[in-house]
Amino acid sequence: MEARAEARHVRVSPQKARLVIDLIRGLKAEEAITVLQTTNKGIAPTVEKVLRSAIANAENKSAEVDVDALVVSEAYVNEGPRMKRIRPAPMGRAYRYQRRMAHIVVKVAERTEAAE
Repeated sequence: MEARAEARHVRVSPQKARLVIDLIRGLKAEEAITVLQTTNKGIAPTVEKVLRSAIANAENKSAEVDVDALVVSEAYVNEGPRMKRIRPAPMGRAYRYQRRMAHIVVKVAERTEAAE
């Protein structure tokens, strides 16, 4: 049994979000929440919110799911749309820069006794 949660158009660069996502991939859900609470990154609370949502989705999907047996089976960050902005530059010129967005996906699955 697998459940997923997704946060789209999060205003953080995908590169920065991947640093946090890599910390929780493959961990038990309870351990992953602890890791996210102690991680000193700005995106960590958002990733924790997505993880808690995936756990809640698993509970809603099946009544007999064991929350203690849930594992972060997949966690990845895709690049979202970019906002193009212009910054004033010397001599009347303008420099373009991009504000990046990310789509964060977390999937949780029950770990079976045979898999351990």
